[in-house]
Amino acid sequence: MSDLPGIVVMGASGRMGQMLIKTVSDSPACKLAGALERPGHDWVGRDVGECMGGQAIGVVVSDDALQVMSKAQAVIDFTAPAATLAMAEIAAQARAVHVIGTTGMTDEDLAKLSISARHATIVRAGNMSLGVNLLVQLTRKVAAALDEDFDIEVIEAHHRHKVDAPSGTALMLGEAAAEGRGVKLDRVADRGRDGITGARKRGDIGFTAVRGGDIVGEHDVLFAADGERIVLRHLATDRSIFARGALKAALWGQGRKPGEYDMLDVLGL
Repeated sequence: MSDLPGIVVMGASGRMGQMLIKTVSDSPACKLAGALERPGHDWVGRDVGECMGGQAIGVVVSDDALQVMSKAQAVIDFTAPAATLAMAEIAAQARAVHVIGTTGMTDEDLAKLSISARHATIVRAGNMSLGVNLLVQLTRKVAAALDEDFDIEVIEAHHRHKVDAPSGTALMLGEAAAEGRGVKLDRVADRGRDGITGARKRGDIGFTAVRGGDIVGEHDVLFAADGERIVLRHLATDRSIFARGALKAALWGQGRKPGEYDMLDVLGL
């Protein structure tokens, strides 16, 4: 048991955090080495199993990332940009794999992550599921095959608590569509429509975000031309698909050279 890689979960109290803790704890390929929460959180100092409404599992929630990471080989992080950047520095010091599912990161944030990746293995993706990453590949191929007579719209739906829009997955899909067309997404993205906007600009890649209820994640890529439409779709109904993908990434990263990777690398796509 002691030879198994130790995995730390950040944001232990969140919905994804709790799913990750269960997934790591249930896996025969690793062990839960720590659970992290922000200072002052009422879970800190308590057994994470009891906090989740079950029996004690011998892992106490901590707010000391440096101390917890000293005995771990990987950290899985679905938190917020500021917390992720702070953890990236600590993971680099610990030479641990940093799996990042955090969304809403700016270009400046990503540049800082690249610095940490000189010393650590970072696997970052807007979505960790196999199905979504296959959808990314399909989107790239379809966009490359169709000309600008086909308008592209990325339509995503998530639960009411999601704080960023478009979703990280929607941006992945938009990037794939732009790459397929040989253009830069920031030059053709249309991320806001309200009022008298005028006609759609030829070649733009549009984004539509829906927020409501407990929707786990739904993503459509619409290719619309005169007389016909093509729709590529992925529906997520259980967060466990993201947790399983993140754990797969954490295990895949063991022994890898420092650098930046994504789920296409992990999945061999």
